[in-house]
Amino acid sequence: MSDDARSDGGDAAVETGGDPGPSAFEPLSVEAAADLIGEIVDNVERVIVGKRDAVEHILVATVARGHVLLEDVPGTGKTMLARAVATSVDASFRRVQFTPDLLPSDVTGVNVFNQKTQEFEFQAGPVFANVVLADEINRAPPKTQSALLEAMEERQVTVDGDTRPLPEPFVVIGTQNDVESGRTYELPMAEIDRFAKKLRLGYPDDEQEAEIIGRTAGHHPIEELEPVTDGHTLRRARETASQVTLSEPVREYIARLAEHTRNTAQLGVSPRGSIALARTSQVRALLDGRDYVTPDDVQAEVRTVFAHRIRPRTGSETGEDVVASAVSSVPVE
Repeated sequence: MSDDARSDGGDAAVETGGDPGPSAFEPLSVEAAADLIGEIVDNVERVIVGKRDAVEHILVATVARGHVLLEDVPGTGKTMLARAVATSVDASFRRVQFTPDLLPSDVTGVNVFNQKTQEFEFQAGPVFANVVLADEINRAPPKTQSALLEAMEERQVTVDGDTRPLPEPFVVIGTQNDVESGRTYELPMAEIDRFAKKLRLGYPDDEQEAEIIGRTAGHHPIEELEPVTDGHTLRRARETASQVTLSEPVREYIARLAEHTRNTAQLGVSPRGSIALARTSQVRALLDGRDYVTPDDVQAEVRTVFAHRIRPRTGSETGEDVVASAVSSVPVE
């Protein structure tokens, strides 16, 4: 890997080996899983001020085995949020600064010839971490962006014909600035569709900004943040979420919402999007202390899960407009 691979943070060595499967993890109780997510959100809020909803959405996506795309102007705390989440679950964290000259091998890793052993050895790229921050992902060309496609969908990386599993849990938090559009590349739909949620943090209000200034005037609170759980317990919470009941009427409601977007937009929601909505709705039910999903859970999640996957027919419409139309038009049966 080149000297300017532009990655930092995280542990030097990350245990891989893939997911041993759900049977290896005893699920937490619904109450314990809800408490765990709440504790992580509270801990992250020691660093991130006034963004509880966004933090909660990120934890929902993480427990739902999904990835998150954060889009906003520079300086709103996107990178710090990713670090705080990784620290809170005692997970390895790596940051990749996406630039126009970044190569796919700078992300996934490369085989290097060892003169002593006369063999090629694999040097893992920064994607081999529990939480990977793909910073300003839209500044890299499509070829480099595509280096994440296999990792995000299949939790593995293939280099020179050899496939290596990624550590679990594995979460990609991508960021992109919505300014300087002339210096960025549009993310391909194949990649956008792999993000379970797309969020915006937004500017803090004046009271929140004063609080941020007060917290960071000396040492930054991220330096003193301690974990509140570990990866094993998080995976137990994931198993709990997977067992939350998703009844046939709720499944059909999700399918009708997706069908509405396909009938009213140039490009509607894919089945992958429907699966993401089902999984995030299961986690949303957990947060309310329930072991079953209701249509209210689906409606609480649908905007952040569906909107970024939609391409409206007219320039006056947005993906959120199409989602709002679906929620108001599709009956709950």
